[in-house]
Amino acid sequence: MKNANSIKIATSFVVGALFAAGLIISGMTDPTVIAGFFDFAGNWMPALLFVMVGAVAIHAPLTYFITKKSHPLFDKKFYLSDRLDIDAPLVIGAIFFGLGWGIAGYCPGPAIVTLGTGSLDAILFCGSMLVGMHISTRIRFAKK
Repeated sequence: MKNANSIKIATSFVVGALFAAGLIISGMTDPTVIAGFFDFAGNWMPALLFVMVGAVAIHAPLTYFITKKSHPLFDKKFYLSDRLDIDAPLVIGAIFFGLGWGIAGYCPGPAIVTLGTGSLDAILFCGSMLVGMHISTRIRFAKK
């Protein structure tokens, strides 16, 4: 079992490094690229669109074929959501996410990758993101 866990950890590391490399190579860790994507009235930069289309074009067929198996290579089961509903917390969260992404030019993945550069903007963004996650969690669990 220890060997299987080591393989799972190593695989997670390699896949995470691959994801980070893709973000860096495609320019998605540069907030000006993201801001340029949302600048429809000015100098629109379609780079993000190509990255998203490329990611979906790879991910969708792979997910389809991989989930046909009884379990993933390095785990006992798949961890897939079965929720299909769209509720108020999802919509409100999506709006907040979009606002933060559009204003800062970072979403969580690229911001975490950019932390490696020592960027003050990324450090402040990630710190603020953690505070927001903490506040959101406290509000959500206070309602239960």
